[in-house]
Amino acid sequence: MIRQIIHIDEEKCNGCGLCAEACHESAIAIIDGKAKLIRDDYCDGMGDCLPNCPTGAISFETREAAAYDEAAVEENKKRKQAIMQESKVQLPHSCPGSTMRQMNRQSAHNASENTAACESVSMLTNWPVQIKLAPIQAPYFNGAKLLIAADCTAYSYAAFHKDFIKGKTTLIGCPKLDDIDYSEKLTEIIKNNDISSVTIVRMEVPCCGGLEIAAKKAIQASGKFLPWQVVTISIDGNIIE
Repeated sequence: MIRQIIHIDEEKCNGCGLCAEACHESAIAIIDGKAKLIRDDYCDGMGDCLPNCPTGAISFETREAAAYDEAAVEENKKRKQAIMQESKVQLPHSCPGSTMRQMNRQSAHNASENTAACESVSMLTNWPVQIKLAPIQAPYFNGAKLLIAADCTAYSYAAFHKDFIKGKTTLIGCPKLDDIDYSEKLTEIIKNNDISSVTIVRMEVPCCGGLEIAAKKAIQASGKFLPWQVVTISIDGNIIE
């Protein structure tokens, strides 16, 4: 049928994700760093997303498109909610500690290169960092070098911020304590954002293998070809070659 539907100009889109948040039908997702209309039948053509776009990348167009399917929209919402509940993600308004934040560490990066005394400066650029609490889509994931690290690695390896967190977006977890499979959540993050590379840092203990396996499964399931590496830290705080 011919009807009114949104059009997204990817040249203007900056991947901020505000349109996806404004869309009540969850018809928009951030994929490879750009907003995209997932399916025509998810879009009701009302345009709640338009006033929320800061770059004017969204407009209306009239073209051949599938009719709006309210049942399909509701099913998609339930599927997304199930993923959120399974990974125990808390919405920002329900827990202040899980509210998404992005920190500019450029000055800290420069200082750390100039003086050894500044090695104690935090290099963390995103919050939250727990895989369970991390949003599936966030501006700090766009173009990110993703660090997926076991909780204990930062305690064992003294220069963890300088050697691993610096310049990366960080996610941490412990598959033994959380007793969940992170792969589905990580798949959604990698699939729906413009991730440029993945570094997995784990401890030498066997239970840390669950984090490595989950990350590898997520990369494969995302359908993307990304450069990735695994770094293993010994209990005494050294990198195992």
